[in-house]
Amino acid sequence: MAEWYLANPAATLIAGATDVGLWVTKALRDLSPVAFLNGVTDLQQIERQGGMLHVGAGVTIAALREAVAERLPSFGELLRRYASEQVRNAATIGGNIANGSPIGDGPPALIALGAVLHLRRGEEMRSIPLESFFLDYRKQDRRAGEFVAGVSFPETAPALRCYKLSKRFDQDISAVCGCFNVTVEGGRVTAARIAFGGMAGVPKRAAAVEAALVGRAWDEATVRGAMGAFAADFTPLSDMRATAGYRLEAAANMLLRYFHDLSGVPVSVLEVQP
Repeated sequence: MAEWYLANPAATLIAGATDVGLWVTKALRDLSPVAFLNGVTDLQQIERQGGMLHVGAGVTIAALREAVAERLPSFGELLRRYASEQVRNAATIGGNIANGSPIGDGPPALIALGAVLHLRRGEEMRSIPLESFFLDYRKQDRRAGEFVAGVSFPETAPALRCYKLSKRFDQDISAVCGCFNVTVEGGRVTAARIAFGGMAGVPKRAAAVEAALVGRAWDEATVRGAMGAFAADFTPLSDMRATAGYRLEAAANMLLRYFHDLSGVPVSVLEVQP
């Protein structure tokens, strides 16, 4: 397949077609030539090695959820909220990444985990930090004839939390998806990886928010002080799902929710009492 795609770089690679299918049904696009990847078993493997999970691009969302549910439960729950059971058994993590949608839920979680993306062009392989793959809206760091081969990330991250905000709790597209992975040692923040979907033209890290946390005491005062930095990181759009102001406020409140979550305070929206 790699050799064929190198010779046909304008072709459309299709796995689950859960989004590409809309290019045909809604935009009436001609996708030819097309390669259906369902039979490319090399891309459907999941391997554990040295504390890392190596996931092929052809792994379905359902299979990925099963692989991460025990050791990355928050990520597993986020994957459970992907569309329907039928879609989760067709959609792939490689498609979710390569599609480059700013509201795809996979990339924020993977970026928060420090994931490394593996790209292949013919026999040549290269690996880059996942956040570097997304350059601009629908534009990725992918050369002609190059495709997403897989992604690697730590198989455990006790502090990872993923919060998805959508109009319907299940089977809906995110208005905001925030994923947090903060390291606290001796009561101080030593590292932070915070990534969002729905807040920019690409899945994006909250660099200013991270900088406002690292080196400071992990307490509510620090968190509330960092909440104002979201405006430096993001200039979201207003659309049918949410206004720009709502998105900024929701993102900031997710950070506060994360602080309470790690402190052991119940934060599940399914357990809210009147």
